[in-house]
Amino acid sequence: MSACVPTHTADPTRAERSHPQHSPPPRPPRFRLAGADPSAAVAVFLIALPLSLGIALATGAPLQAGLVAAAVGGLVAGRLGGSPLQVSGPAAGLTVVTADLIHRYGWRSTCAITVLAGLAQLGLGCLRVARGALAVSPAVVHGMLAGIGVTIAVAQLHIVLGGSPQSSVIDNLLALPAQLAGLDPAALAVSVLTLTLLLLWPRLPGGAGRLLRRVPAALVAVAGATAIAALAGLNLPRVDLPSWRSHALAGLPQGPALGLVAAVLSTTLVCSVQSLLGAVAVDKLVAGRSGPAARVGRSDLDRELLGQGAANVVSGALGGLPVAGVAVRSSANVRAGAVSRNSTMLHGVLVVVAALLMVPILELIPLASLAALVMAVGIQMVSLHHIRTVTRHREVLVYAVTTLGVVALGVLQGVALGIAVAVAVALHRLTRTRITHDEKEGVHHVHVRGQLTFLAVPRLSRALHLVPQGSDAVVELDGSFMDHAAYESLQDWQRTHTAQGGSVELTGRTGRRAGVRIAEPTGPAGAECRCRPWTPWRNHQCEGGPRTVPASESASTPRSASASVPVPASVPASASASAPTSTRQPGGRTDGERDGGRSPDSGLGSSPGAGPGQGQRSDPGSGSGPRSGHAFRSGTSPASGPGSGHTSGTGAACGHASGAATGSGTAPGTGSGSSPGNGPGPAPASGPGAGPRPGAAPGSGGPSREQLARGISTFQRNTAPHVRDELARLAREGQRPSQLFLTCADSRLVTSMITSSGPGDLFVVRNVGNLVPPPGQEGGDDSVGAAIEYAVDVLGVRSITVCGHSGCGAMQALLDSGSDSGSGSGSGSSRTSLGRWLRHGLPSLERTADESRCVPGLAGRRPADAVEQLCLTNIVQQLDHLRAHAPVARALWEGALELHGMYFHVGEAQAYLLTGTERNEVFTGVAATEDLHSPA
Repeated sequence: MSACVPTHTADPTRAERSHPQHSPPPRPPRFRLAGADPSAAVAVFLIALPLSLGIALATGAPLQAGLVAAAVGGLVAGRLGGSPLQVSGPAAGLTVVTADLIHRYGWRSTCAITVLAGLAQLGLGCLRVARGALAVSPAVVHGMLAGIGVTIAVAQLHIVLGGSPQSSVIDNLLALPAQLAGLDPAALAVSVLTLTLLLLWPRLPGGAGRLLRRVPAALVAVAGATAIAALAGLNLPRVDLPSWRSHALAGLPQGPALGLVAAVLSTTLVCSVQSLLGAVAVDKLVAGRSGPAARVGRSDLDRELLGQGAANVVSGALGGLPVAGVAVRSSANVRAGAVSRNSTMLHGVLVVVAALLMVPILELIPLASLAALVMAVGIQMVSLHHIRTVTRHREVLVYAVTTLGVVALGVLQGVALGIAVAVAVALHRLTRTRITHDEKEGVHHVHVRGQLTFLAVPRLSRALHLVPQGSDAVVELDGSFMDHAAYESLQDWQRTHTAQGGSVELTGRTGRRAGVRIAEPTGPAGAECRCRPWTPWRNHQCEGGPRTVPASESASTPRSASASVPVPASVPASASASAPTSTRQPGGRTDGERDGGRSPDSGLGSSPGAGPGQGQRSDPGSGSGPRSGHAFRSGTSPASGPGSGHTSGTGAACGHASGAATGSGTAPGTGSGSSPGNGPGPAPASGPGAGPRPGAAPGSGGPSREQLARGISTFQRNTAPHVRDELARLAREGQRPSQLFLTCADSRLVTSMITSSGPGDLFVVRNVGNLVPPPGQEGGDDSVGAAIEYAVDVLGVRSITVCGHSGCGAMQALLDSGSDSGSGSGSGSSRTSLGRWLRHGLPSLERTADESRCVPGLAGRRPADAVEQLCLTNIVQQLDHLRAHAPVARALWEGALELHGMYFHVGEAQAYLLTGTERNEVFTGVAATEDLHSPA
């Protein structure tokens, strides 16, 4: 292998490539509107215009301040924020805080407080603490919004009735009887008309109604009420927009320092929490879309906090209201099909145009109509869905206390009170443990409900001592946590009770045994396997006794020196001679896994009847593990572990750590052939054991069929109940994978386990050697190209990963073909399907041999041998083939797709990701990081 020094003459006119090789090239920034962005911007603008005026009216600020905040939110937060489709502006959630500030400190000081709150948000964004805001209990957040909604609705009710609101909710409620006695019929009529249109417009039936519903209901309600009021000649207070020349800007804050600090904290808290939760909600809405519209990156919450801080600084300095993410406008933006932040920015431009050119039209709007609109928004903030959710999670007390605290005391005080109650409830649940004892049919049952901590040890000890000596006892632990003191107490009692002739069984909430080693064989061969889903691989040894190895299998499968796998006497001598025996070396690696993790059976086509040991395998990326956040981590079921694709004979349904376990399925893409070992090989066409047994009908029962049925039965019994809800959801909604994962068909590569993914996460294509045939090549394979086109154009995946691995039999066959072109199964032969397929790997072989080109390497060490070097080079070469496919090239140019190279070392269980540039391609190991949310 030559050094990375090119021998050809460098072209001085050719620009050096400075961006990462596998990322889209940088393009000069430009404002480019996608097809749906202008229409989405118009829809959001039509909603934002009346709401901005209504919120300004509700706070008591100058009405221009609402327009300033809407324009700044669209332009500044839209450009700098981390959530591309979130629309920011004056939010109803800030109405109470802003109204209180204006009442206490005046308008110019309120603008200064907004600037200071923006600076505080910038500081928090630089500290990257945005995710910490999501740690606040949802019951507190929903209670805060509900309290703000109640305050808004009660205050605006006075304007709807033709009066003016008071400074607090209590005062507004006390003044309500007098206001009802002296209501203004004209204002009430306009308000009722506005609410009627707002309620009925989204429910217009028929095809015409579907077309009319495209116009926002808020705009229709305000416009309709304004038109009726003008035609009827009603004398009502209307919008008054003074000249922009007299618009008040921010001034120096005046007031007690402690009060100003509290005001800044309140504004910062509400703005930040509402914006960050809104960004998360927008991500969920975007994830529900399909096709190209779903190719929008997830929100960067720290950047979003920085963008909101900058917007508040600008809005406050220009005399505008505080800015935050607005749920109504953001959801309208997503549903209108927006695909970039350009729609948000264009909506801000439209607000500026309206504020400058539409003043005469805006001054026709009755204030009662705007008040009715804002009152409806406040009522909607008291969400019945949120109430049902907190009730289901037993957090009604936190929700109610927060809501009442915000209504009676203020936002900051109410939130602080809610957090205190949430902490108290959590501590109560942690320390509350119920321990009961009863006797059924001579068996004593001790049931522990709740977390078992040192505080519950005295009660646990009393309950355990109620169990008579020498009796049978069952201790059911219905909790998720046990500290050291409780564990010691329980174990001491168990040892004492069993020493006195009694029996103790520890169970969980579902009756499964707890505190014992799982995956133990329960008896001789054929006995029921006791493995559970996600059994640790080191304990996964449920082989039901010795199994018979057919001649065709023993010809290519290495045997561990400690495994009891007898080889029948009928195996031909040639087959037995070609079955190497691997011995365990220090560090847990077999001698076949040295030098790059390549086992002795790595070669393809070393004998006519043998190939590397890897069988067909279903797509693990959409297999048996649920998404993160479900009952358990995603991975593979007990019936399909690493190496489980190579099976034969009889055995229990659970996978074995050595790879002699059950596996079934078909490999997507071109790798649908059955092939043993590290890389696929041709199935034996003749010889002992070839062909069906005499008299055996297709599909008749046999050892392999029984083993397959056992594996499926284990899945149905242990795994299916956990994933059924998730798979049912995917069946209803369809698959929306975020990544195309193209890897080798080797049975030791369990994609879902390596990537910690679950059903619906990965669109997996597996074939021999993780090859990507270039498009249009004669004799190419359309299945891989079809999968790429479907993943990119239909599913809208955002990244494609090409994953190779150590000890790849396909790469060994390519190397062997260079020295032995006459091999029947090598890549140089076109007489077999395998030989014709491996020709797509010849460019990788040529790239490795080209002394003028740099070859990729591993960070920290040199490749172990030529096979590992070819495995690394092949990943880079297949990425080049990927870029030649039209859908991939188009998506890369649009910036909607990323390409990644990955190398998995089987013997070390270590993944490496491709980094660097074209002249310095390095695979860097991915370090293990501690999961901060793992249970104690």
